[in-house]
Amino acid sequence: MQFLFPTFLWSLLAVGIPIAIHLFNFRRTRRVFFSNVSLLKNVEMETSSFRRLKQYLILATRVLAISALVFAFAQPYLPSKNKAGTNAQSVTSAYIDNSFSMQNEDNNQRYLDIATGKLDQLLTLFRNATRLQLITNDFSPEEQQLTTTDRIKDRLTTLKLAHTPRNFASIYKRQANLLGRYAGSGKNQLFWFSDFQKSTAGDLSNLKVDSLNRLYIIPVQTTASQNVYVDSVWLNTPFVREFQNNVLYVRVSNAGNDDVRNLVVKLYLDDVQVSTAPVNLAPKGAATTAFNFNVRGKGFKRGRVTFDDLPITFDNEYFFVLNASPLIRVLHVAGQPNPARSVEKVFANDSLFTLRTVSANNADIGLLKQSDLVILESVERVEGAMRSEIENFTKRGGSVLVIPPSNPDMVSYGGFLSSLGVGGLQERPSDEAIPLANPERGSPFFSDVFEQSVRQENLELPVSKPVWQWQPGGAKLLSLRSGDIFLSQSVIQRGKVYVMANPLSESFGSFAQNALFVPVMYKIAAQSVREQRTAYSFDENTVSLTVPESSQNTIFKLKKDKIELIPVQRLNGNQLTLELPKSNQLNANQDLDAGYYELQKDGQTIQLLAFNHDNLESQLDYYTPAELRKLFANQPNVQVFDNVADGDFVKEFQKQNVGVSLWSYFLWAALLFLLLEILVIRFVK
Repeated sequence: MQFLFPTFLWSLLAVGIPIAIHLFNFRRTRRVFFSNVSLLKNVEMETSSFRRLKQYLILATRVLAISALVFAFAQPYLPSKNKAGTNAQSVTSAYIDNSFSMQNEDNNQRYLDIATGKLDQLLTLFRNATRLQLITNDFSPEEQQLTTTDRIKDRLTTLKLAHTPRNFASIYKRQANLLGRYAGSGKNQLFWFSDFQKSTAGDLSNLKVDSLNRLYIIPVQTTASQNVYVDSVWLNTPFVREFQNNVLYVRVSNAGNDDVRNLVVKLYLDDVQVSTAPVNLAPKGAATTAFNFNVRGKGFKRGRVTFDDLPITFDNEYFFVLNASPLIRVLHVAGQPNPARSVEKVFANDSLFTLRTVSANNADIGLLKQSDLVILESVERVEGAMRSEIENFTKRGGSVLVIPPSNPDMVSYGGFLSSLGVGGLQERPSDEAIPLANPERGSPFFSDVFEQSVRQENLELPVSKPVWQWQPGGAKLLSLRSGDIFLSQSVIQRGKVYVMANPLSESFGSFAQNALFVPVMYKIAAQSVREQRTAYSFDENTVSLTVPESSQNTIFKLKKDKIELIPVQRLNGNQLTLELPKSNQLNANQDLDAGYYELQKDGQTIQLLAFNHDNLESQLDYYTPAELRKLFANQPNVQVFDNVADGDFVKEFQKQNVGVSLWSYFLWAALLFLLLEILVIRFVK
């Protein structure tokens, strides 16, 4: 037999109190003399002997009652088979996985509720312990200090699901940090209650548990059930056009092992259902469905894809944001005059565009920062500050269309285009008008330009008198029948560079007068819009956004309902980088829920962002107890239980690792001895 708190045994000295009372009873007696005492003397001898026996019985019951009570406080126990018993210096640390995957159910009971219930039962083995720790995925500051059993029990009643999954390497590191600060001479023990989801568990094969600690792994899982989630959402065009047919693609995945038939997926825009589509999913399969929709009004639209799928519901909604008809800012830098004013006529009559035309001789370079597309038309040479600013503008994500002059400076343009990924520029003076070849209708650039009913051979194509030729280093959008390039698209870092073969004046061809000119120019302008992501994930460390030019001291906020966050942020020109906070960096009354967040500057909303939880939690693939035993086979201080749902889990743990607790028996013995004392005093005469 061993004791959990052996220092209480010093209280056995208290048994000296009843012994002292018994030995040093100083009550004086009076003598009474009788004339004939022979008969009385015999009676007196019998009474004195019986009285001493009664006093010895009372003394014994008192000594035994005090001793049993002291033993009860010392908490005696019979050691376990593996000799992993604890003492008063031991630290017990328990981790409960409260990630969203613990929303799964077994017999209509959530995994999280099962885990908290079993831990609550386990804590009955540590009633008077004061060196306990409870860790969750919240990683809150209060979890990095020792606490009592009662406080942990209170916290279990308010435990909620957390949006941040944790790998077990970080869990063990956090537990080891506390053990390093508080561990004494006792044997420390760690508990992990989790479903051990493979997608978030991390690399368990490289996790080494200190031999001074003992780890108990308790899987909380059952057969993987069905779970459907949205994998991604995207548009067929860079942005949504008002009053036109738009197409939204939704990819849905099935993480379960059963077929899913006729799952109704619904599309909402600004809380109005606009479309539905049935989806069939094979086990572990995925499917993509398309939604056609129209929008009215410009600006940000709150989109939502939803369906009904039980029991895991946190991923049944996917939030996204659409920017309807964003204003496309076009800067037209003109060199040689073009009486036809082709560029102005294209963009000046559509409210989707804002056009600003400046002369190349006195162009304000600062206008580049306020533009999406820069058109260099008939500029004789590009050099100096203009060249360097256009290069930086393109690399930061802008688009440039280069329309040559009649007599281009080949040295100037050669170096300029070479820096933008367009090489091999050569002069090609020719008076021969060469027709354009038929466009490649399968090209993504022309995907929504031609109607299916238009026959390709009926197109009336323009002619061109090219003034130069080049190696595009990218896609050939339009070609001449001679095989030379007429219009190319190249990508340089985040920007796009378009190069045309001839000026727009009629003396160099009929492209500007052809029906193909307007859709091509519109398409170039549309693709110049810096495509905004429809949604973000909380699991991302950083989010990069394009914002209006602001001072370095500007503070940007994220706001959702009553929650206001000021993330760590960096502003470089018009590029804003936000570091998303983790759950342990939030205040007690804050929680990051999926939905729409306003990006605010000086109290004004400049963008609307949609955030969703990462789909790693949607994967229903778990480590089985057998797999966990195999991973920790070389670590004898790690024990894996079959399942926390087993009814005898706490008793089995107590038998194998804590031993048989005897304190309750001694408590009952103390009460029994007190009862015997009362009976002896009352009934023994």
